[in-house]
Amino acid sequence: MNPQVRAWEESGEPARWPGSGRHDIARGAPRTYCRVRAAEPAQEDSVVVEMGAGAERTLDDLVGIAHRIGDVIESVIEGKPEAVRLALTVLLAEGHVLIEDVPGVGKTMLAKALARSIHGTVQRIQFTPDLLPSDITGVSAYNQERRDFEFKPGPVFANIVVGDEINRASPKTQSALLECMEERQVTVDGTSYQLELPFMVIATQNPVEMEGTYPLPEAQRDRFTARVSLGYPSAAAEREMLNTHGSRSPLDDLKPVARASDVQELVVAVRQVLVSDQVKDYIISLVNATRTSPELRLGASPRAALHLLRASRAWAALDGRDYVIPDDVQALAGPVLAHRLLPTAEAIVERHLPEHVVKKIIAQLPLARR
Repeated sequence: MNPQVRAWEESGEPARWPGSGRHDIARGAPRTYCRVRAAEPAQEDSVVVEMGAGAERTLDDLVGIAHRIGDVIESVIEGKPEAVRLALTVLLAEGHVLIEDVPGVGKTMLAKALARSIHGTVQRIQFTPDLLPSDITGVSAYNQERRDFEFKPGPVFANIVVGDEINRASPKTQSALLECMEERQVTVDGTSYQLELPFMVIATQNPVEMEGTYPLPEAQRDRFTARVSLGYPSAAAEREMLNTHGSRSPLDDLKPVARASDVQELVVAVRQVLVSDQVKDYIISLVNATRTSPELRLGASPRAALHLLRASRAWAALDGRDYVIPDDVQALAGPVLAHRLLPTAEAIVERHLPEHVVKKIIAQLPLARR
């Protein structure tokens, strides 16, 4: 076990973990490796992640790939490193991301940049009120030559699926994504078709008060690992955007910096990141607190706890750590939980948003002790 992990478990102190304030390898944060199998020949402080099929990549190498993806996305999205890191965390956590904000702040640009930075299959779906579920999943069509029905795959059969303005389609059409987001498969006419891995849905949506929108059903929101809000850029970032994006789209020059297989190896490596029982207890306590809060009429689901665990692993891996600390959970609690929570009527009147409730719970909830 990592010495820092053991020291914290034995002490039972609810203190923050050493080095918890460092969230950027480029600033010199120490890198540790995912301990799976020692390299041969043995080298000091060199550990190799075993990926299967004979492929061996160090966690250090894989995290370097992840940071290259983040750098490419940041070259397109000016002044939003937090949103970029969160989207990358969701990718490594085998999840799906919901980008919600007002029109024109770069929601679709972020989704396209993430998709194009990976050399895999990418499909874009423009959600409209007349879109049908079969337009997403595919349809069985009659082949006159073969005199039989054959399946025509829909745009959901891709590594990265960009769903633009998902809440402009009806809930019936939105439900076409439920199975593929949770089970990585599509069932048409009683036959199930497996989706290619890695698989990620990046959906954008406008606020529900905008014209021509449908609110996402609770079951749909619960399948998104995290919600990202970009917000307006700073004056300096907006000036840089005018200088660099004024004549042409930055996506025209964006080149892939990783393969789909690299991302899948990253996903496998992230699964090996250590989460102690104390941190798991803290996640459970945090989720349970949302279910008993008087300001919420719907708390976080067990799926939300699982997504928070996976996202915390990915967040720690991006810091070069092979263990999760409570700070990782606290940093992700808002983006992972808030969009799943429904406030009471009194909380809405008093403008107590779910994000504020989550922050209050984090401030009041003690860290788990042995």
